[in-house]
Amino acid sequence: MKPIWIVDDDQSIRFVLEKALAREELAVRSFTNPRDVLAALDDDEPQVLVSDIRMPGGSGIELLGKVKERHPGLPVIIMTAYSDLDSAVSAFQGGAFEYLPKPFDVPKAVELIRRAVDESLREEVRDGAQAQMPEMLGQAPAMQDVFRAIGRLSQSNVTVLITGESGTGKELVAQALHRHSPRGENGSKGPFVAINTAAIPKDLLESELFGHERGAFTGAQTTRRGRFEQADGGTLFLDEIGDMPFDLQTRLLRVLSDGQFYRVGGHNPMRANVRVIAATHQNLEDRVRQGVFREDLFHRLNVIRLRLPPLRERREDIPALAKFFLGKSAKELGVETKRFTDAALAKLVRFDFPGNVRQLENVCHWLTVMAPAQVIEPKDLPPELGSEAPPPAVPEPQPEPAAALPPAPAATVSAAPAPVAAAPAAMGAAAATTDADWLAGLEHEARRLLLSGEPEVWDALTRKFEARMIHTALDITRGRRIEAAQKLGIGRNTITRKIQELGLDD
Repeated sequence: MKPIWIVDDDQSIRFVLEKALAREELAVRSFTNPRDVLAALDDDEPQVLVSDIRMPGGSGIELLGKVKERHPGLPVIIMTAYSDLDSAVSAFQGGAFEYLPKPFDVPKAVELIRRAVDESLREEVRDGAQAQMPEMLGQAPAMQDVFRAIGRLSQSNVTVLITGESGTGKELVAQALHRHSPRGENGSKGPFVAINTAAIPKDLLESELFGHERGAFTGAQTTRRGRFEQADGGTLFLDEIGDMPFDLQTRLLRVLSDGQFYRVGGHNPMRANVRVIAATHQNLEDRVRQGVFREDLFHRLNVIRLRLPPLRERREDIPALAKFFLGKSAKELGVETKRFTDAALAKLVRFDFPGNVRQLENVCHWLTVMAPAQVIEPKDLPPELGSEAPPPAVPEPQPEPAAALPPAPAATVSAAPAPVAAAPAAMGAAAATTDADWLAGLEHEARRLLLSGEPEVWDALTRKFEARMIHTALDITRGRRIEAAQKLGIGRNTITRKIQELGLDD
């Protein structure tokens, strides 16, 4: 593991942290100013960077910005005096992992650094898995149509509307469109910026999209760049566009029309060269007829439409996807990859998967943790898979073409799929499971860890339990944290803190 870098002109702070981290068997490298840190980054990289805010020769906030440009995934902890909490807010906006108020309690400082190290190691595992991960999997004709459409659009910057049920992988398609476009890895390497318009409260969404000037509203202590500015030269992915508030749709239409916008509280027009890709699980034509979505914005977005098929329309892809997700989960958890029996795979293929690919991935992650043996049999599958859909007796109708060039007129555009209606049934099946079933699984996993001598079993199982609960709630609420917190019976500050601690923000 790489060393922890400490940046502070105060020798006593450096000494205390060096000794405390040495007792934890963590390597440390210390610096007195940001200039030396930037020079060292040319040849080396830390696991975690801990920096003071105010130092001779530069500030910690400036250092944070420069470090994040080189190493976006590096956790940075900003140390600050209590009088500098305004600066701490700026640190968070700049991408800091956490701030550490001075004077600090040494054990708490070490605990915070430990959390940052864990996050960094998880990020490395994710990056390694991502490097080996194919962009998308699918041999079904409907998915081959999608792949061909991405190929045809690879040299274009045209606006794209992606439709499909929740969990079908709309953001993956948006990333692929960006990556293979002139703005992506094969072109100028512009940024890919995503925002879920349904997950952000209405009164904050405008600031998130367009940024705000200092003093524009209560709490706006600094000027903030919005997502359009952050995506300049690249791609902005607007997920769940059908839920965007009506008044903000007007502002979005103006940006798409002339490329100009104003920050909240701003008076100077801003420009951003951004390709917009939008996605929704809703039928936008119906939303237009209901008067909750602007028809002119719909036509502006609906230049090219890609429809992602639900998993039940591409059952032949389920075995390959399931095996891939088992391998991915095993890498993330640092365990040996499990495998399915033919009977277990056959049962997976017969299930309808109302949550689509995302639900299949969650099932595979659950099996990696909870299946008692390395070979997964039908009886090991989670209870909600008990309700199987029989294979269709007649061939299913072919889905609409994945893309149409040129775009179809509004009257002939095919409707987006309706929102998932089968999810409550699957949830009901899971809810019908007796306490004994899942508690027995928990007991089995606890017994396995305890007998194998694993350290910190309590913390490990608690983190998995909390992560699964929050992940499920966010899946049900389509990422809306406040609603997820209400369903779980916890405060919104608690769910935000837990999401950070458990690394669920990715």
